[in-house]
Amino acid sequence: MNLVESLRAHRLLAIVRGKDPAAALRTVRTLADEGIAAVEISLTTTDALTVITRARAELGPDALLGAGTVRSAADAARAVDAGASYLVTPALVDGLEHCGVPVLMGALTPSEIELALARGADAIKLFPGSLGGPGYLKALRDPFPEVPFVPVGGVDAQAARDYLDRGAVAVGVGSPLVGDAADGGDLDGLRARAAEFRAVAAGEAP
Repeated sequence: MNLVESLRAHRLLAIVRGKDPAAALRTVRTLADEGIAAVEISLTTTDALTVITRARAELGPDALLGAGTVRSAADAARAVDAGASYLVTPALVDGLEHCGVPVLMGALTPSEIELALARGADAIKLFPGSLGGPGYLKALRDPFPEVPFVPVGGVDAQAARDYLDRGAVAVGVGSPLVGDAADGGDLDGLRARAAEFRAVAAGEAP
């Protein structure tokens, strides 16, 4: 799996985090039904590994289904065993070089970006993106023109559009897209937001 090319093609990574495992699974299923190809299930989700395993069984071996909030090599191993095809970290994490799947590693500063790349990161999760916004990404692109950035944190539809316009390969979107669906909330609202973000990722005019 080439994570960067997959992100570049779809430009949107949905982040599912919730307290209700059944609702989290329904959320993943709904996102897939609505054409959101890349989904990350945070390990902070209740019974996250079971949700990943069941989602993998439903969506098939080729689905872009990852595990997020990976904070250790042990987290990584459990997530890969459960069926995650890529990993997303909130920060620099050691010991993921041999986990067997691509890694989107969290970093914010130029020094952290260099450290993440040295740890074998396939792409950089710019987190929390809300601290610097799209202008900060633009500034980072000058010294790091070849680094694939995925801003995460406070990314609403307008911010997603701005990040993509400034060279992000994709954006990671949690609550502005998922809302309360992963806690048992409204799936119709999720479908409407999915359509909005899918249009942003496709570059359609607002």
